[in-house]
Amino acid sequence: MSPISAPPATAPQLGHALKPRQLIMMGLGSAIGAGLFLGSGVGVQAAGPAVLMSYLVAGALVIIVMNALGEMAAAKPASGAFSVYAADAMGATAGATVGWLWWAQLVIVIAAESVGAAGLLATVWPQLSVPLASLTFMLLFTAINLMGVKNFGEFEFWFAILKVVAIVAFILIGAALLLGLLPGVASPGLSNFTAHGGFVPKGWAGVGTALLVVVFAFGGTEIVAVAAAETADPSRSLARAIRTVAWRILVFYIGSLSVIIAVVPWTSETLRSPFAAVLEVARIPGAATAITLIAVIALLSALNANLYGASRMIFSLAQREEAPRALARVNRRQVPVVAVLSCVLFGFIATVFELWYPNRVLPVLLNIVGSTCLLVWTISLVSQLILRRRADRAGTPLPFRMRGFPWLTVAALAILALIFALLLSSADTRAQFLSMAALTAGIALASELARRYRTKKRATA
Repeated sequence: MSPISAPPATAPQLGHALKPRQLIMMGLGSAIGAGLFLGSGVGVQAAGPAVLMSYLVAGALVIIVMNALGEMAAAKPASGAFSVYAADAMGATAGATVGWLWWAQLVIVIAAESVGAAGLLATVWPQLSVPLASLTFMLLFTAINLMGVKNFGEFEFWFAILKVVAIVAFILIGAALLLGLLPGVASPGLSNFTAHGGFVPKGWAGVGTALLVVVFAFGGTEIVAVAAAETADPSRSLARAIRTVAWRILVFYIGSLSVIIAVVPWTSETLRSPFAAVLEVARIPGAATAITLIAVIALLSALNANLYGASRMIFSLAQREEAPRALARVNRRQVPVVAVLSCVLFGFIATVFELWYPNRVLPVLLNIVGSTCLLVWTISLVSQLILRRRADRAGTPLPFRMRGFPWLTVAALAILALIFALLLSSADTRAQFLSMAALTAGIALASELARRYRTKKRATA
């Protein structure tokens, strides 16, 4: 896996202060977001109890992608991660395209998370000013990201701990409810798994529809490959994070969904807030407020991580001359200050416009980049397929080798092809897919033209 686009040895470098425990919790926390706490009910209503099959498929896909990224990141830790690996495997234009795509997705999502967290908090405290709270969140997490990767990692560690504790507590409460251990609360048993039309009430079409919903809940796990470059021992830290995170994701998701399906009929309107619905059945006081606050924490955690990921990606692009060189500068704490501020600036602009024109700006932007994570995963898998075979032919030893290669990589690409086909087959998601395709083509063309211009300028200098 030899580089074709490595930055100069004298280029500014990031620090290596991120601890293994922080990397592990970052990987776990990035997959546990508001999509699980508030959005999982949409998947249940789409497929009924069979949504568990959708989650198993999506979870298996994410585990394969994480292992593929882990293999490449362990061999070559880089803040640009999959962008760098795509460049090594398929050329500089491919690397720049996937890097800019991922960056665009994150900076748009940052604004959405800031506004979303403020809006949710206002449902608990109506007197709260949503614009003021949103901008306060942006300022707070900008400051955290400018304090250095060690401080960022510690904040993200405790955010993830809070989410994990909430899910464990939820599963334990659900188990006690189903076993009839809660005083004054009758156990619903397991009848909801087959009642109301059976386990697959909407057929395989429903499972496919739910797959489109749930696969996006796992978006963000790829940030582990980006963060690994700032650990002291990337190869060992990343291998440990992947082994630890992969099975926990499935346990938390499948465990939570199993409780929800067992306790609440899939036809119930209360699934708009599935965790709160279960806690209401368990007669836990303040359930709705508690879940809302946990969802706020989940959104703020994602905002923090996405700001970090976006700044590191554009820093890497700048190092490879795919973005303005000023974005590759670091301060004495080895923080890419200009890169962080550039990401925040876009987030601030999008946030302000969304607050001026509610539900007009962000939905359009999010629709354009909504499928980007799927494309990033696809390119990452193709890169791993190319680079692993290249390394095997050359006899290059790898610190971490993905098991089941190449069959698991091919299987994951087949799943992604199915998901893209589902996106195209639905009128609701076809526009999102076509918008992403147009954006990808535009970025690739701009990157190629910019590279040719730089090459021509050097030749005539």
